[in-house]
Amino acid sequence: MEIEKIISIAKRRGFIFPSSEIYGGFSGHYDYGPVGILMKRKIENFWREFFVKSEKNIWEAETSLIQPEKVFQASGHLKDFIDPITQCKKCNTIYRADELVEELTHKPTQGMSVEELNKILKNHKCPKCKGQLGEIKVFNLMFKTTAGPIQGSSAYFRPETAQGIFINFRNLLNATRAKLPFGIAQSGKSFRNEISPRQWIMRLREFNQMEIEMFVHPKKLDIVENFNHYSKVKITILTREEQQKNGKPTEILVEEALKKGIIPNKFLAFFMAKEQVWYEKLGIPREAIRFRHMLPKETPHYSKGNFDMEIKFDFGWKEVVGNSYRTDFDLTSHSKSSGQDLSYIEEDGQKIIPHVIEPSFGIDRTIYAILLYSFRQGKERGWEWFELPPKISPYVAAVYPLLSKDNLPEKATEIFQHLRDDFDIFFDESGSIGKRYARADEIGVPFCLTIDHQTLKDSTLTIRDRNTTKQVRVKVSDLKEKLIEILHDKKISKG
Repeated sequence: MEIEKIISIAKRRGFIFPSSEIYGGFSGHYDYGPVGILMKRKIENFWREFFVKSEKNIWEAETSLIQPEKVFQASGHLKDFIDPITQCKKCNTIYRADELVEELTHKPTQGMSVEELNKILKNHKCPKCKGQLGEIKVFNLMFKTTAGPIQGSSAYFRPETAQGIFINFRNLLNATRAKLPFGIAQSGKSFRNEISPRQWIMRLREFNQMEIEMFVHPKKLDIVENFNHYSKVKITILTREEQQKNGKPTEILVEEALKKGIIPNKFLAFFMAKEQVWYEKLGIPREAIRFRHMLPKETPHYSKGNFDMEIKFDFGWKEVVGNSYRTDFDLTSHSKSSGQDLSYIEEDGQKIIPHVIEPSFGIDRTIYAILLYSFRQGKERGWEWFELPPKISPYVAAVYPLLSKDNLPEKATEIFQHLRDDFDIFFDESGSIGKRYARADEIGVPFCLTIDHQTLKDSTLTIRDRNTTKQVRVKVSDLKEKLIEILHDKKISKG
C-alpha cells in the first residue's frame, strides 16, 4: 500500500519517527525529525501568512499547556469531552465503540447514541479473540495532572488551544486595544487521551493545532471586510439533510451557500472559503476536500454549528479543520465561573459578550494529507518521491559539486554559504550525482544545483527540476532571484 511506503520513507529520511521507539514505542505520540520539522514550520508559517498576517485585525498569542481544573469545569470539558468505550470480557481489550462499529460494519457512526452503538455491538464479537463485548461506558479524554506538591491542585493538559485565549480575553483586549471584529491566533500542542490511537499521525494523544478565535459583535456576523475576495470560491458541502438520507454532497459557490442558509453566517463562510483555497495550494486536489455539516447529536457542547473540513484519506474521509460557531458560550461561562467581567465595552458604553467563530486546524493531519497526495511512485526514475509545493518543501534546493575534486567542492561550498542565510538548502557531495538526486527527490526538494567544471569558467551552474528532471544553466549571480521566483510559484527560465 502507498501509505506503508510513505510511512517507511518518512521514518528513514527524517520526516517523522515513532516516539520512544527504543522502549517499544509510545502509542499516539510521534517525533518530527530534521526534515519533518522544517516542513512543519513552513506549513505553520504559510498558515500565519495566509490566515493571520493577511488580515489587519488578527493578533497572535501563546498560552499555557497546563491549566487549572476550574478552567475546564467552566468550559464544559470535564462533563462533555467524552468518548464511548467498550471492553472485551475475555481478553480485556478496550475499544473506542464508535470506531469499532465503523470497522465492523463499514458504515459511518456520526451522531449515534450510546444506545444505538450498544445495539449494534451486541451482534458482534471482539475482533481479537471473538469474546463478548461489554456494555459501552463513557471515557473523559482529558489528561489530568497535579500542580505543585503531592497535595497540590488538580490541573489538566489542554485539549485545545482555545481556552487559553478565552481566559486571557481581558488581557488581550487591553494589550491590543482591538475593536470588534478581531481575532487571536495560536498554534501549539494539545493533548487528548485517545482510547485507541491509530492511522499513523491521524489520531494522536499529543498533537499540533493552529486555531483562530474570531471575536465578533453578535449582530454583525455578516459584516466581513474581505469577504468579496472569496465569495466566488466553490466548495463541496455535505449537508445534514443529505447525511440523514445517505445522499451526496453539493458543489456550490460560498456566496450561494450563504444565500440559501446552508452556512449560518458570513464569518464562518469566509474562513471555509479561505481553507478551500489554502489546502489546494498545499497540493490537496479539489475533489478530495469537502465540508460536512456536523449532525446535532455530534456537534460539540459549545457550538451552535460546526462544519468539518474533511479530506479523503487512504482509509476514508476524516476531519482536518473544525469550523465552529461557538457563540458567546466560552466568555459567558468563564465570566460566571471566575466572577470576572469578560464583556466588551462599545464606544457608547454598552457592554456585550462577543460571539466567536473558530477555525481549528490539525497540523499533523494536514501533513498526512500533503504527503499522501504529493507521493509519486518511482516506476520511471527508479525511486519514490514527493511532489511537495516549493513553499512548504523542507529544503528549497540542494547544492552538489559534480565531483569531489578539481576545486569543485570548494566552489560549491562558496555558493552554499552565499545562499544559506536566505534559504533552507543543504550541501551533499557523497555518492554519485544520480544517488544524490534520488535522495533529494525522496524528501521533496524542488531543485538541485550542480556545480561542474563549466561553473569555474563562466560562473554558471545547472538547476535540475524535481518534477520534470530537466536541467537548465543559470548564472550564479541570478540564483537568489531564481529561488525567490520558485517560492512564489513561478517557473524557472534560462539565465
